[in-house]
Amino acid sequence: MYKHILVAIDGSETSELALETALQAAEDNNAELHPLYVVDNPAMSYDVPGYDPSVLRNAMLEEGKRVTDEALAKMHLRNVSGAAQIDEVDLTFDSIAKRILIAADAMKADLVVMGTHGRRGFQRLVLGSVAERFVRMAHCPVLLVPGRADDEPHA
Repeated sequence: MYKHILVAIDGSETSELALETALQAAEDNNAELHPLYVVDNPAMSYDVPGYDPSVLRNAMLEEGKRVTDEALAKMHLRNVSGAAQIDEVDLTFDSIAKRILIAADAMKADLVVMGTHGRRGFQRLVLGSVAERFVRMAHCPVLLVPGRADDEPHA
C-alpha cells in the first residue's frame, strides 16, 4: 500500500516512537523509509555584539547528523531501505511544517509519520504544534504518534 514513507525526527522520545512506528510500516509494506531532520533557524538577533549565530546553527546540524545516523543504523538492522535528509528552515516565511511538506512532496511520500507531544489548551495555542500545522497542509495521509503520558511506566 505504501511505497515511500517519510518520518520526521528530532531526537526526542516522541520522535523515537514515531521512527519505530515508521520502521514497522516500512517493513509491513516493503516500503522505502526517509527520516527527515529539520533545523529550525529562529529569527536570531544578528546585531548583538559578539553573537555568532553560526555556532547555534552548527550545533543543530551536528545534532541532525547524529539523529539521522541513528535512524539509518536502525533501518540497516531491520533491512529497511531509504535515505535520510537534513533540511533547514528558511528565515523568510518558512516553518518546520512547511519544510516537511516540501520534502514529502519532493519524494512523493504516500505516508508521513510524525510524533506529537500532545500539548493541550493554552500551551498549544501559544506555542502551536508542528504536527497540527503539517496535518492542515498535507497532501498525503499522516500518522501521528503520541508521546507517552507522564504517568505511564517506561519500558
